[in-house]
Amino acid sequence: MLNKYARGFFTAVFTPLATWLLRHRVTPDMVTIAGTLGVMIGGLVFYPLGELFWGTIFITVFIFSDVIDGIMARQQQRKGSWGGFLDSTLDRFADGALFAGVAIWFFTGGDNDAIGIAAVLCLVVGMLVSYIRAKAESLGFNANVGIAERAERLVSLLVATGLVGLGVPEVLLLVVLVLLTLASCVTIGQRMHAVRKQARLGNPA
Repeated sequence: MLNKYARGFFTAVFTPLATWLLRHRVTPDMVTIAGTLGVMIGGLVFYPLGELFWGTIFITVFIFSDVIDGIMARQQQRKGSWGGFLDSTLDRFADGALFAGVAIWFFTGGDNDAIGIAAVLCLVVGMLVSYIRAKAESLGFNANVGIAERAERLVSLLVATGLVGLGVPEVLLLVVLVLLTLASCVTIGQRMHAVRKQARLGNPA
């Protein structure tokens, strides 16, 4: 849902930067890789050190690479599936780094095992959400449904983590992670139902 409403706004904001990067011979793949590395550094360096607020700021800067590389690819009128494959693969690395970083901190210096466990559960079910869609599409079905897609999960995690880093009670992050886990489970059910319905009708997308 966030993807639907935010895409137009961020495309307008970042199109000048995307154009400038292309003019200076920067490729979409380079932006994808740089953005993923930045997010992973934020998740696996800042978060485990307890720098939740500044880690979130650092990550937010790099996470917009996901928008910029798409704009660049469209401007280049790139065809083929390599860019999409690379983007999806590196997204999994980035997601894993974020939730793992939160879990590491709260299992260690943060001393809150409940949040650590919730972060791990959220990571696992989030990966299942992405896997189900990818597997469905590889079989010719459409599983692009659900209440908790990647954008919703990341925005919720980053906002809650950043606020906790500013001193908001940690229970906020725990509640957000639990709700994300439940929403992801619902999304898994929605996607499985959608694929089953298409399969029974013999009607791949």
